[in-house]
Amino acid sequence: MIVYIIIGLLVLCALYVMLTYNGFIRLRNSVHESFSTMDVYLKKRYDLVPNLVESVKGYAAHEKETLEKVVQARNMAMGAASKTNPGETGTPEQSGMEERRQNEARLSGALKSLFALSESYPNLKADSQFLDLQQQLKKIEEDIAHSRKYYNAVVKEMNTKVESFPANIIAGMFKFVKAPFFNMEESERGPVAVKF
Repeated sequence: MIVYIIIGLLVLCALYVMLTYNGFIRLRNSVHESFSTMDVYLKKRYDLVPNLVESVKGYAAHEKETLEKVVQARNMAMGAASKTNPGETGTPEQSGMEERRQNEARLSGALKSLFALSESYPNLKADSQFLDLQQQLKKIEEDIAHSRKYYNAVVKEMNTKVESFPANIIAGMFKFVKAPFFNMEESERGPVAVKF
């Protein structure tokens, strides 16, 4: 009788470990998928920046410093993007995520200065290509915000499970770790100002 109880307990423990492990795998894959989705929208924004710069350059060629800052911020963000690929754990590394967050904030600030610059050039503000690019950027920024929100929600679920008892024992055994959030800079917390 005792042998059956011990076997039953071992089966229950093995079942718990298996279900918890599979839950961690599902969450890790969700973190990876949600990060990849956000990454796609960020890359779309990178691709749009050169078109915006060229559009402004035709009207405000003497604003070379502002245009160079936008291009430099884009290149830095793209460079950080290549360093933020998920590692062995399937989640982006904390240090790479911090650098990427800072570079994305820098790019957002540079784009804001580009649009502020456009206020000084009425012909630029009326240019249909520039207006179309602004609309595209506005849509991409909304998509980035939604995907970042989804990513952070999945990360919260993963991190809660990694830290919760008794799942944290399984997490430690199989080296599941907390994933980093993709937070905003303080300067980004205000309303987005894409002016037309």
